Amino acid sequence: MSKTLEFKAFCFEAYRAEKKLTGKETMMLFKQYGVLDYLGACYDVLHTTGRAYIVEDIDLFIENRKSA
Repeated sequence: MSKTLEFKAFCFEAYRAEKKLTGKETMMLFKQYGVLDYLGACYDVLHTTGRAYIVEDIDLFIENRKSA
């Protein structure tokens, strides 16, 4: 498994657990707003941050996409 894929899985699970969502709900949200593409594109920066920062960053990313 690639490092990027492992990172995306970590982020997915961290977000799902923090927001108390099902896997299906999380995947629908991530697909709707392109979160997995974002995580892949920003891997170099984000993989060095902590879980809380990543969850907050995903929230900000989604909010920005909603208002765009």
